[in-house]
Amino acid sequence: MSIPRSEYPRPQLVRDDWLCLNGEWQFEIDKGDTGRQRGLLDRELTDTITVPFCPESELSGVGHEDFMNVVWYRREVDIPAEWAGRKVLLYFQACDYDTTVWVNGKEVVRHRGGWSPFVADLGGVAEPGSKAVIVVRARDDARNNQPNGKQSQKFEKWSCLYTRTTGIWQSVWMEPVNELYFKRPRITPDVTNSRFRVELPLSNNRKGTKIRAKLLWGGKELAAVEIAADIDFAPTLELNVPASDLHLWDVGQGNLYDITLELLAADGAVLDTVACYAGLRSTSIDGKAVKLNGRAVFQRQVLDQGYYPDGILTAPSEQALIDDIELSLAAGFNSARLHQKVFEERFIYHCDRLGYLVWGEFGDWGIDRNCPPATMITQWLEVLERDYNHPSIIGWCGLNETHWEMAEGIQILDDVTRGMFLAAKAMDTSRPVLDASGYAHRVPESDVWDGHDYEQVPEKFAANSAGTKDDKPFVNAWPGQEALGIEYRGQPYFISEFGGIWWNPESAAKGEGESWGYGSRPKDIEEFYDRFEKLCHILLDDESMFGYCYTQLTDVYQEENGIYFFDRTEKFDMARLHAAQTRIAAIEKADEK
Repeated sequence: MSIPRSEYPRPQLVRDDWLCLNGEWQFEIDKGDTGRQRGLLDRELTDTITVPFCPESELSGVGHEDFMNVVWYRREVDIPAEWAGRKVLLYFQACDYDTTVWVNGKEVVRHRGGWSPFVADLGGVAEPGSKAVIVVRARDDARNNQPNGKQSQKFEKWSCLYTRTTGIWQSVWMEPVNELYFKRPRITPDVTNSRFRVELPLSNNRKGTKIRAKLLWGGKELAAVEIAADIDFAPTLELNVPASDLHLWDVGQGNLYDITLELLAADGAVLDTVACYAGLRSTSIDGKAVKLNGRAVFQRQVLDQGYYPDGILTAPSEQALIDDIELSLAAGFNSARLHQKVFEERFIYHCDRLGYLVWGEFGDWGIDRNCPPATMITQWLEVLERDYNHPSIIGWCGLNETHWEMAEGIQILDDVTRGMFLAAKAMDTSRPVLDASGYAHRVPESDVWDGHDYEQVPEKFAANSAGTKDDKPFVNAWPGQEALGIEYRGQPYFISEFGGIWWNPESAAKGEGESWGYGSRPKDIEEFYDRFEKLCHILLDDESMFGYCYTQLTDVYQEENGIYFFDRTEKFDMARLHAAQTRIAAIEKADEK
């Protein structure tokens, strides 16, 4: 039996020895959260599931779509004997929501949050050459105050909320390491000086240890550096790129340098070896332009929610990740908002490889904005740490469509918006940060600004954005409320949601059902093309607009406003959509003057 989703799950930090634990696990739904009392920790479970697919999905083999407040997993693993002399780390790339893991009856890790990875150190619990009985309990009531993204808090799918994801939904795996090993490095490109700055957190600092780093292009060694690893808590080095081998990462040009790292003991023995990669590119702001490598690039974004009919939040295969990027490129987009979901790292790796720009976001929907949990910022920090090195990520935004009316005093929403913003700025000074996408902007120093405008009549849509050039951009309002956010302060501006044109001829022919999109359906496909082109051109031709984001890449269940059907088959002539979007934007023309 083949192992599902068996590709290496952490492409930014690769070790040769690892073991994929995807495949068949024992499984049981714990309706009353009484599993500990009923002995689920110590006995066989009643059912089976295919990991890494969530139990709601068809691919899991379970297909249970009702609420599952608690689920349990169990698997016995033979740890490879050839790993002898090293300790074992057990990884979960994502498990929704409150997870506890036991190995051989001993609790080894707890983690809260469904978007970010976590690890358990099995040293002293399960050694190479022995068996490890892994038991996982995931508590996940989507009706609680927790960041779920687009997971429905009702039994059914409705509006823009969809089937839930409970428990494990990304890969589970293990690897061996020595007591001294590399943690995830922080690789920062420095285009001005043609170099990479590499910060190297370690598990420990031992006297006499050293780090050896090499920079390669196409297998050719370009630079080599050796530094002490026993002085600084996180040693830092620089890898200079020779002018003869300068290859900037850019739109459509996923130029990636390889970096190899070795951790050496005082006697010269190699303690750890990892392979990384990096893209040399810069982001900057010049007036109303957001620039890539010093050049204005209009961001032709598509809103990508990353749902699949058979896997829900989990792509059925590695190829499905690649296909979604290529579908977007075929339609003329050069970038995406990764919307209300933290996409798996393999997807972002392919964005890196293909030169596809993305904004890293967080699935914040599901929280009670009257009382947001502190864990949301904790989880956001974990996401930022995971994805810092990816050159395709050119901006961060932790919140979406917050819509409290401004009050005379400071509100909880002010605190959480500022907290999410500052978390991103503290973790990363190399990229712009947007405080919230649409509606309630609350951070004056937000690097960029945006609005969501689903007006379908092109003339009205143009009128809504006519004031952008005079620093009076479109501002979201909520019916019956006064101002939702602070005043715009001249930052680069884009319409980060628009379009969403409702088109599914089969649903339209039926005339009933839950299908929906924004505004009225076009009467025929030619009306769709006309509306799409006019909406895009209004924004492309605005010299004060640095980009846009069209809703959306695919239909998602009842929301039928995608460029493609939910099964990824084509709705439209992609050549026409591509042509409508790829004319030179006004802000790009202005930059060439």
